[in-house]
Amino acid sequence: MNRKSNQKERRRGLTLFLSIVLVFCILGAVVHQVARRITREMSASAIQNLSESLDLIQCTIEAILHSEAEFQALIAQEIARVEDPEAYVRTYERNQTVSKMALILAGRAEGISNTGERFTEEGLDFSAGGTVNGMPVSQSYINHMGTWSYTIKCPVERDGRTIGTLYAEYVYDAVDRALPGGFYNKQASLYIMDAESRRFVLKPKGMGQRNAGHLNLADFYRANSIQDAAIQAEVEDCLEQGENILFYHDIRGRNALNYMWPVNGGTVFLVGYVPVEAIQQEGRAVNQNIFIVVAAMLIAFLLCVLFYYLSWRQQNKLHREQEEERRLHSQQLSEALRAAQIASESKTTFLSNMSHDIRTPMNAVLGFTTLLATDAENPAKVRAYTKKIVASGQHLLSLINDILDVSKIESGKVVLNLEEFALNDVVSSVEAIIQPMAKAKGQAFHLEVTGVRHEYLVGDETRINQILINLLSNAVKYTPEGGSIWLRIIGLKQRSSQYEHIRIEVEDNGYGMTPEYLEIIFDAFTRAENSTTNKVQGTGLGMAITKSIVELMGGTIKVSSEVNRGSLFQVDLELRVQEAQADRQFWEQRGISCVLLVDGDPESRENILALTEDTGIRLMAVSGSEEAAAWMGGGGDCQLALLDWESCGLPAALALRELLPENVPMVLLAELDGEGVEEALGRLSPAAVLTKPFFVSAFREKASELWAEPGEVLLPEAGAPADLRGLRFLAAEDNAINAEILAELLEIEGASCEIVENGRLALERFQRAAEGEFDAILMDVQMPVMNGHEASRAIRALERADAASIPIIAMTANAFAEDEKAALDAGMSAHVAKPLDMELLRRVIRQCTMKERS
Repeated sequence: MNRKSNQKERRRGLTLFLSIVLVFCILGAVVHQVARRITREMSASAIQNLSESLDLIQCTIEAILHSEAEFQALIAQEIARVEDPEAYVRTYERNQTVSKMALILAGRAEGISNTGERFTEEGLDFSAGGTVNGMPVSQSYINHMGTWSYTIKCPVERDGRTIGTLYAEYVYDAVDRALPGGFYNKQASLYIMDAESRRFVLKPKGMGQRNAGHLNLADFYRANSIQDAAIQAEVEDCLEQGENILFYHDIRGRNALNYMWPVNGGTVFLVGYVPVEAIQQEGRAVNQNIFIVVAAMLIAFLLCVLFYYLSWRQQNKLHREQEEERRLHSQQLSEALRAAQIASESKTTFLSNMSHDIRTPMNAVLGFTTLLATDAENPAKVRAYTKKIVASGQHLLSLINDILDVSKIESGKVVLNLEEFALNDVVSSVEAIIQPMAKAKGQAFHLEVTGVRHEYLVGDETRINQILINLLSNAVKYTPEGGSIWLRIIGLKQRSSQYEHIRIEVEDNGYGMTPEYLEIIFDAFTRAENSTTNKVQGTGLGMAITKSIVELMGGTIKVSSEVNRGSLFQVDLELRVQEAQADRQFWEQRGISCVLLVDGDPESRENILALTEDTGIRLMAVSGSEEAAAWMGGGGDCQLALLDWESCGLPAALALRELLPENVPMVLLAELDGEGVEEALGRLSPAAVLTKPFFVSAFREKASELWAEPGEVLLPEAGAPADLRGLRFLAAEDNAINAEILAELLEIEGASCEIVENGRLALERFQRAAEGEFDAILMDVQMPVMNGHEASRAIRALERADAASIPIIAMTANAFAEDEKAALDAGMSAHVAKPLDMELLRRVIRQCTMKERS
């Protein structure tokens, strides 16, 4: 029933709407016809007005010509009465109308003029036959003043005979002054044209739009695109016959009515045009008034319809609201069902991907473990199986870390840990990880840092490391053996002095990616699939994590790639500059005020100069040993020399060593594992090696090694041990298996370890230990009785000399950045995630113990 009622209401509304549209159409058609008729009538009236205006101008010009002729006839009569006509002409003064008066007596070929010069009729053309009051009129010409003029000649008669001919030169300016100020609101164009020469002799002021370039009729045709041969032929006929003509033609894209109107029997013509819109202006005004009246009527009609519509709408409002509520409820149920289906599909897809990716390395671990039991007596196979188990376990661990990272990012629980860090530390740690990976595949790893003005920045160092390692490890994986990988850190133009704008570029010449894959590269669980990369293992989460971290930092990431040509990733970040980062006191305490830089690469010299700008030391930069010798020979003095090994080499280094005093150390700036560097150190002593790229913080650390105390220069100890041999550790570990693994690994490294089961026991054992008995404490975090954080705080609070300085290293399965921050906040020295990476543990322990000793 309700449906039928709704349909009936709709039909009624549609009928009303169609009726309104029909009324509007009829009314519009009537108004349109009336407007067209009014426009036509007003246009015809305007054309009549134009003709009358032109007739008026024609009569004005002809009246001027007749008055000039009558005036000249009176002058001729006056000359006839005087005894000396030539003297009369000489004394005649020029005026605004007559610019020149001349007389040629009968029987003579030349005469005199009021300008004092001889006068002949030569140059005046009376052949056209034009006359005014029976007096011949010449063609128009430009007189000696540069003004368009014409001459009328009149006979001078005395006693019935002609005694001479009077010539009077008139300028068209008199005509200009007599013409009206304009017509059709100064939109009309008016020229005066000499009929015989077709030249435009007058362009009156204030008569509308004119172009000074119109010199003659042909130029007028060309400028206004009047190229129709039929129109030109009709115009020529009218000029020959001395008749007027009106024709329509577009002038500069506007429809215009063109005219040519004869004056004085066709000796001159009025030439010009009037835009049609100017002619129809009055008609448009009438039409506008009509439209206003019609619009008022329509508005009144629409208001009536609106009131009716509002009444009808009010009656049906409740019904529509009920229908909308039911529709909305149904839509919400449909959307909820769709969301549930999508969630179910996503869950299924995720579990399917994870099932495959987790089972693959787990199958390898279990399979090779079974083979270990079978081939336990074969050492070669045991070593091979163990190596493969470790590789599969590392892959499984990276997969789990990626899943946890994605989970935290998507849940919004990732918080950036903004702290001061040195760009040198980031580059060094990344290079230490990537360089061995690249060497294992025979790849060349290139590292460049250019244009960076500030080394100490504020940001999340751990997350920046994660970005770099994700991009570089992918570059290593997807680049074949013997390929090349580039890491560039480029300083861009700063948008603010408080922020360093840097670009990180990771480029390789590996397999590359297809355009289709580039569109989804940052989606989770996507990997490039082709015959060359299918063997590469990975979760497909690395790029999704990297993009999320970059955007969390307010940066951007983009990628370009070509198949078999390589890929280029670009990450742009803005990191706040740490204030008061230059430690001038460090250099002053060691008496270092000037450093000699020898570098053959101009760009490298500029980069080092920019980085040392705020350190308080003066950097003398030269390109080679010859320039260095010249500088030192001129009285130059330095306390430290920095030499670029790649651009200078051993000969330049030996030459510089001869120039420097014995107590001035040399620092060789070289690539990691630079060829011949270690052998050269003995010949250049005192000397040390600084790994590229150059950073002030690394330079300071190297200076600290050379100056153990202010003013004291030491030779660096060669061959510092890289292992843990002879070190003794206290370890807190509640898991027996993990404790056994840790003890065995340390024993292999030549170190000893005492293990306790929780943090309370670790605290008590350290209290009982003699000072220096332990080199470091290895602390698990999640333990019964007292966890690692509480134990670390308690140890740091003890009143003994080594409580504040002994290294405490967190070893825990909590591997996120927040966990590392919590460990450092609790007083721990470093953080190492489980499962243990012995290389990483060895490096961290060595760094911590070296710092504690120094």
